[in-house]
Amino acid sequence: MRKIDLKNVVWKEGKYYVAWNLNTAVSSFGDTKKEALESLREALELHLEDISLSKVNKVEQPYLAPLSLKHA
Repeated sequence: MRKIDLKNVVWKEGKYYVAWNLNTAVSSFGDTKKEALESLREALELHLEDISLSKVNKVEQPYLAPLSLKHA
């Protein structure tokens, strides 16, 4: 089995934590950061069963960039 390193972002949304994978756009959630990441791991394992690893986007150094815009 081949090991791949994936980049993930975790944030609190309401009373839950959301975990989102930057390489695949798969996400999950949990009551804690740890639970959210474990749920994401399970979701990613299922997701990656059905696709080739060549379809996984390579994310080297993500940068969290602020962006302001006006909304009517």
